[in-house]
Amino acid sequence: MAGPTTAEKRGARQQEPSGPPLVRRLRRLGRRRLRTIIVLTLVLLIAGPGTLWVLYGSSWLRVERVSVSGTRVLTPQQVRDAADVPVGAPLVSVDTDAIEARLRQRLPRIDAVDVVRSWPHGIGLKIVERTPVLLVEKSGKFIEVDDEGVRFATVSDAPKGVPLLELAVSRTGSAAASLRRFGTDRLVREAVTVADDLPSAVAHRTRQVEVRSFDDISLRLTDGRTVAWGSAEQGRAKARALTALMKAAPGARHFDVSVPTAPASSGS
Repeated sequence: MAGPTTAEKRGARQQEPSGPPLVRRLRRLGRRRLRTIIVLTLVLLIAGPGTLWVLYGSSWLRVERVSVSGTRVLTPQQVRDAADVPVGAPLVSVDTDAIEARLRQRLPRIDAVDVVRSWPHGIGLKIVERTPVLLVEKSGKFIEVDDEGVRFATVSDAPKGVPLLELAVSRTGSAAASLRRFGTDRLVREAVTVADDLPSAVAHRTRQVEVRSFDDISLRLTDGRTVAWGSAEQGRAKARALTALMKAAPGARHFDVSVPTAPASSGS
């Protein structure tokens, strides 16, 4: 079979892109990319309405269940009621930020919450409850205070192992000046810091944390022994000093770690 004529070869060369080889290659790639973009655009235009219908119009991806994890005092049903998840709504349209805001507002006991979509039909509510470190007694009930000083719940029965906070601030003298300078909320936070720094063995036996002023915080243990802690500063050093002091003088009734470098004990 005869090959192309000289005229045909010349015509073919004239149809090829002109310029250096690299330029010609880039031009060919550009045409291929353009064709790819056009094809993808056509696919999206065809599939787009179908995708939207699946996400929003069909019954395939709608909220059918709400799971709750992490509860200790709260019940899962309390969390579901407060979350008010729109069961039956398209899963993709659920406002998870709004659910989180409702939970925080309606259930102050919740410290952290994570609202997640569980495809194809679920919403998961993962919560962390606040843990009380102190109790404030008021009108026969107990206000729970967490490690950030937040008063988050009022309960009828005191949780076991959580000490009472006693604000015994005098309205006269230096204690009154301390109250005016720092305010009640700051004094409560100082007591929380002290409770958080206690050695675990002492924390479990602490019945009361008493605040007389910013620099005068003391503990009363379940067996009647007392600890002068001073301010909330140098908490870790005071914890170490108290642990060593209790081992060295197990029969003592009073311990003073307000100056952790010079701890003292007395009584028997």
